[in-house]
Amino acid sequence: MPLKVMPSALEAEASLLGTMMIYPRSARIAMEEGLSEDDFYAEANKRIFKAIDSLYQEGAAIDITTTSTRLKDLGTLESVGGFSYLTRLTDAAVTSANTKNYVTMVHDKAIMRNMIETAERIAEEGYAGQTDINEYLDQAEKSILNISHNRKTNDFAASPEIFNNVLVKIQQMAEQKSLITGVETGFRDFDRITHGFQRGDLVILAARPSMGKTAVALNFALQTAEHNRGKGAVAIFSLEMPIEQLGMRLLSAKSRVPGDHIKTGHLSNNEWNAVNEAIVDLKGLKLYMDDTPAVKVSEIFSKCRKLQAEQGLDLVLIDYIQLIASGSNSRDVSRQQEVSDISRSLKALARELKVPVVALSQLSRTVETRQDKRPMLSDLRESGAIEQDADIVLMLFRESYYDEKVKEEAKENNSEQLEVNIAKHRNGETTKFYLAFEANTNACMNYANVSE
Repeated sequence: MPLKVMPSALEAEASLLGTMMIYPRSARIAMEEGLSEDDFYAEANKRIFKAIDSLYQEGAAIDITTTSTRLKDLGTLESVGGFSYLTRLTDAAVTSANTKNYVTMVHDKAIMRNMIETAERIAEEGYAGQTDINEYLDQAEKSILNISHNRKTNDFAASPEIFNNVLVKIQQMAEQKSLITGVETGFRDFDRITHGFQRGDLVILAARPSMGKTAVALNFALQTAEHNRGKGAVAIFSLEMPIEQLGMRLLSAKSRVPGDHIKTGHLSNNEWNAVNEAIVDLKGLKLYMDDTPAVKVSEIFSKCRKLQAEQGLDLVLIDYIQLIASGSNSRDVSRQQEVSDISRSLKALARELKVPVVALSQLSRTVETRQDKRPMLSDLRESGAIEQDADIVLMLFRESYYDEKVKEEAKENNSEQLEVNIAKHRNGETTKFYLAFEANTNACMNYANVSE
């Protein structure tokens, strides 16, 4: 079997270094493209680039003389082949026009080598068989994702390109003759204010315990799946509640049969008919649920990518953000920092997959100490990064939770007013709207339809 050699672009490395020592523009381009010494394969070339990089960072002139002097100061001139090797590099340089091409070639080969080394390490750990399978898969995927995320970022987009694309988008919206520019939820007031869930947005749904977060979120998922029937899937990650309980709550909301009746199976004939009809309808929706406890963000990424490839993806719902497991093994990392990392990762998920991500969040007990129990952005638990990363923050408030009289009225009417405060809206107004909420069925409706 022939000896396998790591991928490299030695000629491109030599041409690039020679060009950088002759043309100042080439050195600037290489640095702006994010090239590093680790991208070079030959050890001599690594050291030469390191010397050139140090000159560039200092704002010093870069040529064969200054580079050789810096290498001498570092004690590495002879190890790279001396002044004669630098001369050969500059003799091989022709023009600075190909600098970007050289950078791309060198960088791409470095990624290939990194991938090979990562794959070999994953294989070795697999042969050893000493790691928990879930941890093994998590670390393997994370290692590969890190390589992907470290690829060169996109260049600036020029003004003509930007606004040509904007014009095309506006024309497309005009042809649709619809105010919904994102994923329609079916909740009239929310869709009017936000124009639907926007792809790439991170939406935080926050409230105190027992305020109805999960119920509202499930109704968002149900309504989205119904209004976008035949399109993309809705993915629900439940970290607190098993799938069967989620299914029962969705069935109760859809059939309008009290949840207690469904749990016990004590149903009247009319209720059985409503349940059977609801099940037929629910089975036709692209609803996918996962109840893995303490799931990691990397696992959510992986499952969403797979679902998107197979079914398309219209919405990701996560209940709730504080129960997501940290990918960090360090004991020195605070929970606040972990939640901040998770929040940023969920925003990255939304942007990468171009899908709205709705994540539920607990609120701190500070709410209970105020006379006005309505939550504020400062009440978001454990991390200010949640507020920062979110494009939309929705905060729920039910007066019946605190007022016994209102609670009794809601019980008598079998419905109550649920206040939804859009406390943050990166691309629109902050305002309140209301939903009609049935506590016994977990159903949410447009408020004007409460009497229907």
